Amino acid sequence: MAPVLLLPPSEGKRPGGTRPWELGSGTFPQLATRRRTVAEALAAAMADPLLAAKLTGVQGRRHLEALHGNRSICGGPTLPAWKRYSGVVWEHLQPASLGAAARRRAARIVVVSAVGGLFAFGDPVPDYKLKMGANLPPLDVLSRFWQPAIGEALLRHAGKAPIVDLLPDEHRRALPPEVTRVYVEFRTASGRAGGHDAKAAKGRFARHLLEHGGRPQDAGASFRWKGWVGTVDDSRIITITAASRPPVS
Repeated sequence: MAPVLLLPPSEGKRPGGTRPWELGSGTFPQLATRRRTVAEALAAAMADPLLAAKLTGVQGRRHLEALHGNRSICGGPTLPAWKRYSGVVWEHLQPASLGAAARRRAARIVVVSAVGGLFAFGDPVPDYKLKMGANLPPLDVLSRFWQPAIGEALLRHAGKAPIVDLLPDEHRRALPPEVTRVYVEFRTASGRAGGHDAKAAKGRFARHLLEHGGRPQDAGASFRWKGWVGTVDDSRIITITAASRPPVS
């Protein structure tokens, strides 16, 4: 069975969409109640200018767009996850150009989201602006709010398939320790966390994994892209290292 591939959402999102978001839609209908709780708390928070500015983290026109999206999540227009997210990771994954076999495997992509908890690759996603590390009154930090429900839903979805974790720490904190997974770490040549450039490598590695179609560890060992090289440290850790500062264009 193809592995479940955990990816982060992106700050950048394509606007618009068509059919309205139903809270129980998509692959994880069991998260509907918590989705409603988050959506209602977020809409209420947008009425407080200081809290709204803190939660959206943007200014000017982008802030006004975020206000509109966050106030109207329930019933707001949706796009499939692979179309909604447009940040560096997703730009380098290039989901629209995947071949037929890789596209079938991409159905196993799961996004860990502050608003939806979990979204699969083709699930409908509303337009929103909210981070998993945000403290949303009265729910506390969202990673803690989501953790119990996300863990149960993800384990049920994965079954016996391996789970490959390409999440940043902010989103990893939303998963309980009983979710066993293969971690993929991105490092500079000096061993530090990969930083912004690693987002591009993360997208390309996700694509490589989908195209490879074999064990995640084998895909890790064979990954080469613009100075980034994969190694398998053990059965549960894949490290992608930049031998030098690579171009990401």
